[in-house]
Order: sequence, then structure tokens, then C-alpha cells
Amino acid sequence: MTKTETAAAGLDLPSGARVGIIAGGGSLPVEVAAGSAQRGYPPFVILMEGEVDRIAELSRYEHEGLALEGIGSLIPLLRRHRITHLVLAGEIKRRPRLLALRPSLSLLAVIPLVVMALARGDDGLLKVVARGLEARGIKIVGAHEIVPDLVAAEGVLTKATPRKSDWLDIEAGLAAAKAIGALDIGQAAIAVGGRTIALEGIEGTAGLLDRAKLLRGHGRIAGKTRGVLVKCAKPGQELRADLPSIGPQTIEAVHAAGLAGIAVEAGRSLVLEGPETVARANALGLFVIGLPAATEPHHA
Repeated sequence: MTKTETAAAGLDLPSGARVGIIAGGGSLPVEVAAGSAQRGYPPFVILMEGEVDRIAELSRYEHEGLALEGIGSLIPLLRRHRITHLVLAGEIKRRPRLLALRPSLSLLAVIPLVVMALARGDDGLLKVVARGLEARGIKIVGAHEIVPDLVAAEGVLTKATPRKSDWLDIEAGLAAAKAIGALDIGQAAIAVGGRTIALEGIEGTAGLLDRAKLLRGHGRIAGKTRGVLVKCAKPGQELRADLPSIGPQTIEAVHAAGLAGIAVEAGRSLVLEGPETVARANALGLFVIGLPAATEPHHA
């Protein structure tokens, strides 16, 4: 597997590089900022207003707020702070409203970019944004390139391991996740009893797990035990943004839904807050496994 096919390879930043982070929700921006600082590149953090939920931890770095409707000022902001490399990190739950975009001269240059992006699915949006920024001299890099330790390793990461029946769920969930990924719908599926029972939609993984919990509570999967959450990158995905990820909250939600574990695509998925995530899975008796990237899983 080449470096372009997997997310596991780190990035050698040139001397004088200046790392910027467009920060959304969750812990990923915090981990990227800390990783960049540890490598000797103090980051400049752009806090997306209304999206960031770890403001205190990010505000310790040089930072500035930006509203989605102020996206026209992004490129001047990046140039003003001499940003050479930009990471898109964290969840941004909504799209900018075109009619609310703040007018500026710089906005005229990015309106076609924004219109094209809004017309596409999530991965199409990210590809358009990445190309547009790189055409203006900003190198887009993945969170995993700044913090390679976030990338899921291949193999079982926990004390618990999948049972034979769990592999039927892993195979079913992986096939379903790949199918919806090809349609740019989502990155995750849940399988119970050897068949897929729920697919990720616009509500994200948290919403998917909430639905699975309700299905079990309502008796729709009565008599079925265990089950697996499977997450993988979309076929042809822009690997520098929006890689599938799990964290401590995912572990808690998987347990609440009555599932036995999680399978992610090794090299193309992120394990956020890794030590805490694995420790919590071990405490709850769940397994977490990294599947070979872009291949069908093999029975253990």
C-alpha cells in the first residue's frame, strides 16, 4: 500500500512551515494542535464559531474566531498569519447560508468555490475546498500527517477479541459501510446477527448508535445479542479530511446500544484520545479491531 492509499504516513514539514488549524467540534483539533506544537510548529487555530466545544484547550494557542458566513475572509486571514499548511480538524455540523455570507472583495474570489462545494456531498465538498485553497498557495494536510499516532493500527487493540459470530457482523457491516460510502452517504454501519440493521446518515455515528439503542429497546432486534459497529473510509475519499474516527464517547454509545465491539479500517481511520478509548473499551469488555485497509476482513 502506498502513502497515497493509507493515512498512516507522517508528514515532514519544511523549515519555516506555519501550521493553521480550522477547528470544529470534538477532540481532534485539540490533539492536532498539541501534536503540531510538540513537533516545534506552534499552530494558529481558527475557531469556527458555534462549532468548537473545546475552546479553553484551543485558546492557549494563537487563535482567531471565524463564522461560517465569514468564510470569504478565510484566505486573507491565512495569508495575514503566513499559514503555509492547513489542517481541517473536527466536526462542522452545518453549511454556510449563501444569503448570509458577509460581503467583501475576497468573497468574490471564493463564491464559485462555495457554490460548487455546497452542491456536492460531504466528500465532494472537502475535495472542492482542498483544491481551491491549494490553488491559492495553501497546502492542505491531514490530521494524521501531523499526529500519526492517531491512525488506527491493524489488529485487535483491546483485551477482548471478536468471536466467530462477530466476524459475520464485521463482514456484513463492512460491505454495507463501503456501499453507502460509495454513494457519499456515510462511513459506518451496524450489523447484528449477521445482517446490517442500521446505516449512518447525516446525523453521524452518534445518531446511528442512538437508533440502534432504540431498536434494541423497542424489541426490533429482540433475541439478538452482541453486534458490531463498522467504520471505514469512503471509496476514493479525500484522506486529508473527515477520516472515520472513534473516541471515548463512541465506546460509551456502543456499549449503551448493546453491541460487542467496533471494527475500523486500519491506516484510514483515527482513534481519538487513544489510551482513554482503549481503556474504556477494556473496562466495558468491548473489542476494537483495525481491519486491513481496503480489503475484506479475514477470520481470526
